[in-house]
Amino acid sequence: MNMMMNKIKLMFGLLLCFGTIQAQDDMVEKANKEAEKALKVSKNLTYEANEQLSSNDFVTAEADYRRAISKSDKNAAARFNLGNAYYNRESFGEAFGRYKQASEAAEEKVDKHKAFHNMGNVFMKNKEYEKAVEAYKQALRSNPNDDETRYNLALAKKMLEKQQDEQKNDQNNEDQDKKDQENEDKDKNQDQNNEGGDNEKKDEGDQKEDENKDKGDQGENGEDKPEENQEGDGDKKKEQEKKPNEGDQPDDKKQQPRPNQLSEQQIQNLLEAMQNEEKKVQEKMEARKVRGKKVKNEKDW
Repeated sequence: MNMMMNKIKLMFGLLLCFGTIQAQDDMVEKANKEAEKALKVSKNLTYEANEQLSSNDFVTAEADYRRAISKSDKNAAARFNLGNAYYNRESFGEAFGRYKQASEAAEEKVDKHKAFHNMGNVFMKNKEYEKAVEAYKQALRSNPNDDETRYNLALAKKMLEKQQDEQKNDQNNEDQDKKDQENEDKDKNQDQNNEGGDNEKKDEGDQKEDENKDKGDQGENGEDKPEENQEGDGDKKKEQEKKPNEGDQPDDKKQQPRPNQLSEQQIQNLLEAMQNEEKKVQEKMEARKVRGKKVKNEKDW
């Protein structure tokens, strides 16, 4: 009895397993049919978009390409063709995105090759030559016999080499300019330092010259020597030279006798003679009763 029950359970389990597998297969088949149907609709939309694009109706074509892409993940043509439409309108960023989608959706090598080839073209337009080289290499992995891709790869390598040389030259020029600027700043600072040193030396020389001049103007005991250029002294000397007969001004110090000086007796005789003459003049004036004109004594302001 127990053995019978176990056989029944085993058979029921096998039937249940087979039923599950059959259900899964049915679901997969249904999904595949739906995918094929969606792909067919997507391809029809792609065909319509191609016709509209040929008629220069970009707006309608773009909308149909987008509908075709949304219908099927496997439609690489819709993505590739929309990328071409953007490329021809120089919308290179949008074009690159669609080419990348096409390379991911493509199942055939020929489709992958075309997608990577056009991605390389976008990089060339943007002067991203290093990325272009890698894209063309990837395209040649899918189709090594494409001459156009090989030519583009060679051109991309040449442009990359030229770009790297220019960047190197620009860097060298920038470094040289920086070095020249540093040398110019260094020379400028050196000139300023030299100018400052010369000014200090000049000031030092002027100070020493002033000190020597001050020492020359002073006597042995440090007292100032009289100068003829001081105020009043030069004029007084000139007045003395112009009036030699007015007599010498009294001096606290004893004056030294000058050559041809008169003797005391000669001086006495001259004084007596002058007194006699003065006396005679006074007698004459009193006799004539002539008064002398009073001299006005005023200060000369």
